[in-house]
Amino acid sequence: MSNTFIQPSLKNPFDAGEKVEFNIPGEISRATGGYEEAMQAGYDLIQRPVKSVSIDQIEKQHFKKRMTVWERIRVLTEEEPNILFQNWGKNLDGASLVTGILNIHGRDVAVYGHDFTVRAGSMDATNGNKLARLFYMAGEKGIPVIGMNDSAGAFVPAGVGGLDGYAEAFTALRKISGVVPSIMCMFGFNAGGGSYLPRQGSFVIQPKDTFFGLTGPGVVKSVLGEDVTPEDLGGPKVHGQSGVADLTVEDEVGALRTALQLLNYIPDNNSVMARHQETSDPLDRKTWEINTLLKKAFNSPTGFNTPFDVSIIIQQICDHGDYFEMQRDRARNVVTAFGRLGGNVVGFVANNSAVDSGQIDCDAAYKIARFNRFCNIYNIPMIFMEDTTGFLPGREQEARGIVQAGRAMLDSIVDIRTPRILLILRNAYGGAYASYNNYPTGADLVLALPTTRLAVMGPAGKEFVYKDELRKIRNAVIERVKRGTQERVEAGVKPELAKLDAEKEAADWLKAEEALLNTRYEKELMNPKEALSLGSISSLVMPTDLRKVLGENMNFFLRHYKPGPMQSVQREFH
Repeated sequence: MSNTFIQPSLKNPFDAGEKVEFNIPGEISRATGGYEEAMQAGYDLIQRPVKSVSIDQIEKQHFKKRMTVWERIRVLTEEEPNILFQNWGKNLDGASLVTGILNIHGRDVAVYGHDFTVRAGSMDATNGNKLARLFYMAGEKGIPVIGMNDSAGAFVPAGVGGLDGYAEAFTALRKISGVVPSIMCMFGFNAGGGSYLPRQGSFVIQPKDTFFGLTGPGVVKSVLGEDVTPEDLGGPKVHGQSGVADLTVEDEVGALRTALQLLNYIPDNNSVMARHQETSDPLDRKTWEINTLLKKAFNSPTGFNTPFDVSIIIQQICDHGDYFEMQRDRARNVVTAFGRLGGNVVGFVANNSAVDSGQIDCDAAYKIARFNRFCNIYNIPMIFMEDTTGFLPGREQEARGIVQAGRAMLDSIVDIRTPRILLILRNAYGGAYASYNNYPTGADLVLALPTTRLAVMGPAGKEFVYKDELRKIRNAVIERVKRGTQERVEAGVKPELAKLDAEKEAADWLKAEEALLNTRYEKELMNPKEALSLGSISSLVMPTDLRKVLGENMNFFLRHYKPGPMQSVQREFH
């Protein structure tokens, strides 16, 4: 066995070598001069960021299960990338960031990516300037942005130039925020500016075995003396739960493919709508599965209190059952998703009773608010599905600011200008109903299933509606216990046992009487009848007709909607 170390190389020993000619094909060659030298120098400059990187650096990147920026670009498109702003200095200043325009399924998309094989993808003044120019160009031309972040942060030898570069990029991205959407993929280990910049984007996608955060574990250890792993400090589990990352995926390829999927549902800019996509799924297709789901749920022993997964209903309504859920790891008690209905992109916001009875907590409220804001800015119509017993009560939620979170959700709903429909599936109680896209908050249409239970309060409302009857029933308990005890004593039962038995009998009687009042409350008040008579609900819809009714009404609203940038005041958003 040889002990000779073999240096890996990308060079093919059987390749004759590439020879680049700068002549017109078929032209008779003449003596070369300054022109050919200039052409060769220019060609070398174009190839420099790719060919100046050693195989060792590429190997290191692959060893860490990461791709190079050029490989990532190839995942996004099969077309030849148009690399813009090829400015890099003698020390490769600016070469650690690649910027360009890609053709993705016929759409122009501005793309940038840190090249970790050059200076660990760090930022210098040249990088910041070229990135800012790309952002401004995307905003001016009205094209979306995809970012591939894989950076060690500011380039330390560049001094304050690296910080200025980040500041310039921050400013540019902020100015196009709300003008064009942006999708940010997080690769490798990003800290400081490498985290702030992508989080300014519309959406963040984070694969496993990556990190981004304010500071790395080393800084946390030196400042706070706390040992923490990158995963526990800024991994996808942490950011997926907090909502800092909108989507978490398995690996880099998954992140890039997910970015392409998401791109399919969003428009180029705030002046147009997302592209219509012809579908072979009939708009009048019967949604029998929804009927089956609700029948099995509500005919079960727990009746109308039975939870079910609302994503099944969204799936049945969408074209071919295809939808794209956002923030899947956060606040599962609400589902926010993009889907297509009759070829048109629609945003879905739905309470999910399968988790915490669909109650709205702080995380759910902010999740809804953020999704609403995006759909509102980018001309995406919305369908709300309501099935919630209200806002989650308790000390913890109040301490976290449920009032503020609920206000953020309500504000985002009131501000919506795009066509929007509310479909009430079952429960719609109190403040949750009042702040959830009804007619007073601006809904274009409110529909309901026959299973709707719309009321000021849930079953606990009987305490207020039937308070006189309840008082009489509860006052009668003492007398029933006294009478029952006496009857048992007279029958020969010991006084202690007689009292216990009488108390049990009275408690069972009270429970039965309260159950009767519950049933009466549900039949009299927890139904869609009053809301229908008052006009709070426009019409009832059968579960099997949901796709048809929602699709036809949405098509009507879209025929009369003119997409464009928002003209009204932009309110504060927490």
